[in-house]
Amino acid sequence: MDFEFTDRSKKTLTSLKAFMDAHIYPNENRYHAEIAAGNRWEPIGLIEELKDLAKAEGLWNLFLPGVSGLSNSEYAPLAEEMGRVYWSSEVFNCSAPDSGNMEVLHLYGNEEQKSRWLEPLLSGDIRSCFAMTEPDVASSDATNIRASIVADGDEYILDGRKWWSTGAIDRRCKVAIFMGKTDPEAPKHLQQSMVLVPMDSPGVTVERALTVFGYDDAPNGHADVNFENVRVPKSNLLLGEGRGFEIAQGRLGPGRVHHCMRLIGLAERSLELMCGRAESRVAFGGALSGQGVIREWIARSRTEIDQARLLVLKTAWMMDRSGNKAARKEIAMIKAVVPSMALKVVDRAVQVFGGAGVSQDTPLAFAWTIARMLRIADGPDEVHLASIARMELKGEKK
Repeated sequence: MDFEFTDRSKKTLTSLKAFMDAHIYPNENRYHAEIAAGNRWEPIGLIEELKDLAKAEGLWNLFLPGVSGLSNSEYAPLAEEMGRVYWSSEVFNCSAPDSGNMEVLHLYGNEEQKSRWLEPLLSGDIRSCFAMTEPDVASSDATNIRASIVADGDEYILDGRKWWSTGAIDRRCKVAIFMGKTDPEAPKHLQQSMVLVPMDSPGVTVERALTVFGYDDAPNGHADVNFENVRVPKSNLLLGEGRGFEIAQGRLGPGRVHHCMRLIGLAERSLELMCGRAESRVAFGGALSGQGVIREWIARSRTEIDQARLLVLKTAWMMDRSGNKAARKEIAMIKAVVPSMALKVVDRAVQVFGGAGVSQDTPLAFAWTIARMLRIADGPDEVHLASIARMELKGEKK
């Protein structure tokens, strides 16, 4: 197994780092100022400016192998670099949930669906959301989903309440991928289907924005959305009735790698901030970096980040080599390991910064919420650990 990045990946990473240095880091304060100054749910002028620059430099849609030509292994270090500033992935049209939705359309959409929805998403002209999780059931088990998709002539009628539909509040969000049951009597993994729903369809109502530890994550946000007697043509069905669980598994595999690599970037930056603070802050007659406990935190953070990165790179390599299904144990492993690792690293950095670490003066407080949330999003740790144990007990070998 060779973890040396390809020349193409290294060349793209060099360009991406230069872009981050020139346009992302210098504009972190401007990003927050623009949100504070205007309507929090309006698109940010800065992002639109930077998207044009990223397109011009060829740093666009890097996540999608069928478009960029980059493999999962080649994209991994790029996702890590973007993760250093949580909002930067949108600049390169590589942000969730659009990246996962574009992957779904690319893999499972028909030509009409690709023309209507995939092409404008790839161009960055619109945004999308993924309507899967429900407030009334444990959605970590997708077979629990209660939302219904009922055939009526040439249409489907959709009913259900969804939440944590990231991006649904954004006025650029034009389409949702809605998961519901078409046949509650079928085998449990063949009951669900996925349907494309224009957000301006009658009966689609964004009820409220959800906060994450008090953050509303504007201007994209996370929405509670009600679908009541929503009618869509049967041509909006993805892949086929009963194929929703299959699509979800195909969508979440690469997405989990993307999340994990971005989290590693977030952890790396947190460690850098921790080291800088430890060297510059003086207490009890010396720099904090002279304290044994601080040195231990720094050392543990470095070893944990590097261990996690190697596991994610192995997973990406296996996906490229043998497909997502062959790497299902590794995908579960990284999703259980990386958010917990990032959370520990960020928390140590917060502690070193003291009061500043929990304030808006550093990116650490929001970084903590991202890492903590991702211990739940895309399946909680416990679900992934249970899957790993089940596969291990069956004696599955790689």
